[in-house]
Amino acid sequence: MNLQTAGGRPRAAPGTTAGPAAWHARVDAALAWSARLWFGVAVLGQLLFAWYVAVFYGGALAHGDLAQWNKVMPRGYVAGDTAGNAAIGLHLLAAVVITIGGALQLLTPLRRLAPTFHRWNGRVYVLLALASSVVGLYMVWWRGAVGGLVQHVGISGNAVLIVLCAALAVHHARAGRVALHRRWALRLFLAVSGVWFFRIGLMAWIVANHGPAGFDPVTFQGPFLSFLSFAQYLLPLAVLELYARAQASGHVAARGAMAVAMLGLSAATAAGVAAAAMILWLPHL
Repeated sequence: MNLQTAGGRPRAAPGTTAGPAAWHARVDAALAWSARLWFGVAVLGQLLFAWYVAVFYGGALAHGDLAQWNKVMPRGYVAGDTAGNAAIGLHLLAAVVITIGGALQLLTPLRRLAPTFHRWNGRVYVLLALASSVVGLYMVWWRGAVGGLVQHVGISGNAVLIVLCAALAVHHARAGRVALHRRWALRLFLAVSGVWFFRIGLMAWIVANHGPAGFDPVTFQGPFLSFLSFAQYLLPLAVLELYARAQASGHVAARGAMAVAMLGLSAATAAGVAAAAMILWLPHL
């Protein structure tokens, strides 16, 4: 059988279906498919979250009843604090635009068919991500937020990573290093999604434990929330690195194991989205 190589892996000649090359091709296809499945589940979950934010918070604003924000976000609205309330409002608006823009930014067909839109959408995404990070730090350290010191440090670490990933994604794009730009853009997407990961992770945990476990629901402090404040962005970033290493690996077992792991993560993400929708989002709409 005439074999060709690509990236150090054997490839079968056209028309052949048997042998190691065919097995490699199947595993590669499974790995790519599992990644697309997770991305599809995540995007649907994030669009549902964006819809909830727009309807609930935007609806309260439209009706002139900003105190409704406090049903979900403690100290979201503070009477007399015009500047602080405006900052929260801009933060929520940015969350909606970022969520939709991030999904569009990672769609390969759209990137190929509308490169100008991709560039301008990317610029808006980066600017809003940076602005949202600054407002987030303000909310945590100056305006007051629930949780303890460890959680605040974890959230601040997320903001710092967003700034770092945004800077490097832009730097490599301007230098024409497309592969590195895409790698850092994916990291930026996951870092920006930290708030969303926190919510679906927390709701999945509560459902799995039949109620709050590892934290006090009144003070919103405890070891699990301290862990989640860091895990909300470090775990997705770690999975991305493992996926990239598996994809580049010459070992079919590594790629196969990663495909299976991605299927499990897709199921876990779907479960978290369902739990968040039933507990957090839909009851307020």
